[in-house]
Amino acid sequence: MTPVQREWIPVTKLGRLVKDMKIKSLEEIYLFSLPIKESEIIDFFLGASLKDEVLKIMPVQKQTRAGQRTRFKAFVAIGDYNGHVGLGVKCSKEVATAIRGAIILAKLSIALALSLLLCPRSY
Repeated sequence: MTPVQREWIPVTKLGRLVKDMKIKSLEEIYLFSLPIKESEIIDFFLGASLKDEVLKIMPVQKQTRAGQRTRFKAFVAIGDYNGHVGLGVKCSKEVATAIRGAIILAKLSIALALSLLLCPRSY
Protein backbone atom coordinates (compact mmCIF):
# COMPACT_ATOMS: atom_id res chain seq x y z
CA MET A 1 0.00 0.00 0.00
CA THR A 2 0.98 3.61 -0.23
CA PRO A 3 2.28 5.57 2.78
CA VAL A 4 -1.10 7.29 3.01
CA GLN A 5 -3.60 4.51 3.77
CA ARG A 6 -6.74 4.73 1.68
CA GLU A 7 -10.14 3.75 3.06
CA TRP A 8 -11.17 0.31 1.84
CA ILE A 9 -14.44 0.30 -0.06
CA PRO A 10 -15.59 -3.33 -0.42
CA VAL A 11 -16.73 -4.49 -3.85
CA THR A 12 -17.99 -8.02 -3.11
CA LYS A 13 -20.67 -9.22 -0.71
CA LEU A 14 -18.02 -11.05 1.30
CA GLY A 15 -16.02 -7.82 1.57
CA ARG A 16 -19.05 -5.96 2.92
CA LEU A 17 -19.69 -8.71 5.49
CA VAL A 18 -16.05 -8.56 6.63
CA LYS A 19 -16.03 -4.77 6.90
CA ASP A 20 -19.31 -4.80 8.87
CA MET A 21 -17.72 -7.36 11.27
CA LYS A 22 -20.36 -9.99 10.48
CA ILE A 23 -17.51 -12.41 9.69
CA LYS A 24 -15.04 -12.44 12.55
CA SER A 25 -12.17 -14.61 11.27
CA LEU A 26 -10.55 -16.00 8.17
CA GLU A 27 -11.40 -19.51 9.34
CA GLU A 28 -15.13 -18.76 8.93
CA ILE A 29 -14.48 -17.97 5.27
CA TYR A 30 -12.56 -21.24 4.84
CA LEU A 31 -15.28 -23.20 6.67
CA PHE A 32 -17.88 -22.28 4.03
CA SER A 33 -15.40 -22.41 1.10
CA LEU A 34 -16.13 -18.84 0.07
CA PRO A 35 -13.92 -17.46 -2.72
CA ILE A 36 -11.83 -14.46 -1.66
CA LYS A 37 -11.74 -11.94 -4.50
CA GLU A 38 -10.35 -8.90 -2.66
CA SER A 39 -6.85 -8.79 -1.20
CA GLU A 40 -8.05 -6.24 1.37
CA ILE A 41 -9.99 -9.01 3.14
CA ILE A 42 -6.68 -10.72 3.92
CA ASP A 43 -5.18 -7.38 4.98
CA PHE A 44 -8.15 -6.86 7.31
CA PHE A 45 -7.58 -10.14 9.17
CA LEU A 46 -3.82 -10.70 8.92
CA GLY A 47 -2.54 -7.22 8.01
CA ALA A 48 0.43 -6.56 10.30
CA SER A 49 1.46 -10.19 10.74
CA LEU A 50 1.87 -10.90 7.01
CA LYS A 51 5.39 -11.24 5.65
CA ASP A 52 6.12 -11.58 1.96
CA GLU A 53 9.23 -12.82 0.23
CA VAL A 54 10.14 -12.65 -3.44
CA LEU A 55 11.27 -16.17 -4.29
CA LYS A 56 12.41 -15.59 -7.86
CA ILE A 57 12.28 -13.06 -10.67
CA MET A 58 12.96 -14.50 -14.08
CA PRO A 59 12.89 -12.93 -17.52
CA VAL A 60 10.68 -14.66 -20.07
CA GLN A 61 10.78 -13.92 -23.79
CA LYS A 62 8.23 -14.17 -26.53
CA GLN A 63 9.33 -14.21 -30.15
CA THR A 64 7.47 -11.69 -32.32
CA ARG A 65 7.91 -10.61 -35.91
CA ALA A 66 9.77 -7.50 -34.77
CA GLY A 67 12.06 -9.39 -32.41
CA GLN A 68 11.85 -10.62 -28.86
CA ARG A 69 9.52 -9.22 -26.24
CA THR A 70 10.93 -9.55 -22.73
CA ARG A 71 8.72 -9.65 -19.66
CA PHE A 72 9.48 -10.47 -16.04
CA LYS A 73 7.84 -13.23 -14.05
CA ALA A 74 7.77 -12.83 -10.26
CA PHE A 75 7.16 -15.61 -7.73
CA VAL A 76 6.12 -14.38 -4.26
CA ALA A 77 5.37 -16.36 -1.09
CA ILE A 78 3.37 -14.76 1.69
CA GLY A 79 2.46 -15.94 5.17
CA ASP A 80 2.03 -15.05 8.82
CA TYR A 81 4.15 -17.80 10.46
CA ASN A 82 0.93 -19.08 12.03
CA GLY A 83 -0.34 -21.52 9.43
CA HIS A 84 -1.51 -19.17 6.67
CA VAL A 85 0.49 -19.50 3.44
CA GLY A 86 0.00 -18.21 -0.11
CA LEU A 87 1.89 -18.23 -3.40
CA GLY A 88 1.50 -15.73 -6.23
CA VAL A 89 2.93 -15.68 -9.75
CA LYS A 90 2.66 -12.65 -12.03
CA CYS A 91 4.23 -11.67 -15.34
CA SER A 92 4.65 -8.04 -16.39
CA LYS A 93 6.80 -5.72 -18.49
CA GLU A 94 8.33 -4.16 -15.37
CA VAL A 95 9.76 -5.94 -12.34
CA ALA A 96 8.02 -3.73 -9.76
CA THR A 97 4.62 -4.23 -11.37
CA ALA A 98 5.15 -7.99 -11.50
CA ILE A 99 6.08 -8.09 -7.80
CA ARG A 100 3.07 -5.97 -6.79
CA GLY A 101 0.72 -8.17 -8.81
CA ALA A 102 2.26 -11.35 -7.41
CA ILE A 103 1.78 -10.08 -3.84
CA ILE A 104 -1.92 -9.44 -4.53
CA LEU A 105 -2.33 -12.89 -6.11
CA ALA A 106 -0.49 -14.47 -3.17
CA LYS A 107 -2.91 -12.82 -0.75
CA LEU A 108 -5.86 -14.12 -2.75
CA SER A 109 -4.45 -17.65 -2.69
CA ILE A 110 -3.75 -17.78 1.06
CA ALA A 111 -4.76 -21.11 2.54
CA LEU A 112 -4.51 -22.71 5.94
CA ALA A 113 -1.55 -25.08 6.09
CA LEU A 114 -3.09 -27.88 8.13
CA SER A 115 0.09 -29.93 8.34
CA LEU A 116 1.66 -27.11 10.35
CA LEU A 117 -1.21 -27.11 12.82
CA LEU A 118 -1.66 -30.88 13.16
CA CYS A 119 1.96 -31.76 13.91
CA PRO A 120 3.74 -28.70 15.30
CA ARG A 121 7.43 -29.08 15.95
CA SER A 122 9.33 -27.40 18.70
CA TYR A 123 12.57 -25.95 17.41
